[in-house]
Amino acid sequence: MPQSTASPGKLDIAALETLRLVHELGSFTAAAEKLDVNQSAVSYTIAKLRAYFQDPLFVREGGRQVSTERCEHILQQVIEILEKLDDVAQPEEFDPAQSRAKVTIACNYYERILMIPKIVSELRKQAPHLEVEVVNALGDGHLRLLRREADVLVGPFARSESGFHSRRLYTEEYACFMDPRHPMAGRSLDVDSYLALNHVYINYGGGWKSAYVNEIEAAGHSLRPTITVPSPAGLASLLGQSDLVATMPSRLGRTMEGLVLNESPFRGPFDLSVVWTARKNDSAMHRWLREVIVETCRG
Repeated sequence: MPQSTASPGKLDIAALETLRLVHELGSFTAAAEKLDVNQSAVSYTIAKLRAYFQDPLFVREGGRQVSTERCEHILQQVIEILEKLDDVAQPEEFDPAQSRAKVTIACNYYERILMIPKIVSELRKQAPHLEVEVVNALGDGHLRLLRREADVLVGPFARSESGFHSRRLYTEEYACFMDPRHPMAGRSLDVDSYLALNHVYINYGGGWKSAYVNEIEAAGHSLRPTITVPSPAGLASLLGQSDLVATMPSRLGRTMEGLVLNESPFRGPFDLSVVWTARKNDSAMHRWLREVIVETCRG
């Protein structure tokens, strides 16, 4: 493609951040929305970077801005630079009572119902001017950490790879929930009677397999759901006055009025954790944030 006639000028941090966002989102428009600027500002910045690096950086394919090979190489260095600058910018001490910073927590439905209210209440108590954003983690919340879209990830997401840290909050397990008038309500469920029930299966948008399902399959069985839903939201209404049952984390099911708990032969215990990247490990603010999460969720 013809090279831009824009003067290369000097690189600045904002331009590098724009480059990273366009690469991440695959769109000038999406990057502009994220940065809260006009699309023309993003286009102008990319034009300057194209002139500076003497490379197209992005080509449009299938409705997305696809990075060139040179752009990928540049981005490896750019991300390292941005992360190092983040580290330098973090104050050595943090006063939550005075802070007007923003923190972003990635999690899913379970955590939003059972954990986020307590976490936010304590954050507000200690840091009344702090801005808190809660975003969906879905099944790949660790990518939100790597893409700097979240500061911490809360849920069943402990990571063992290099570059991640985690602390266990508590252990949860699954139970079977149903209407009190269900013929099996209050009765012991063996494997055969459990599998014969009319199950509402929560697939969490297809990006997650629950631990109890892994147990069922490991035992040589399969779950044949009557209904499949993407989230536990609205399950109390769906199960009420019906012969349907749902297997979900026991603490979550206990919050749903009008349902009774039956112990399941497949309990699938799992740990809830708070997860963060090495980049955030030494930040005074993020150490405080993690301590608040641990103390409120373990308490």
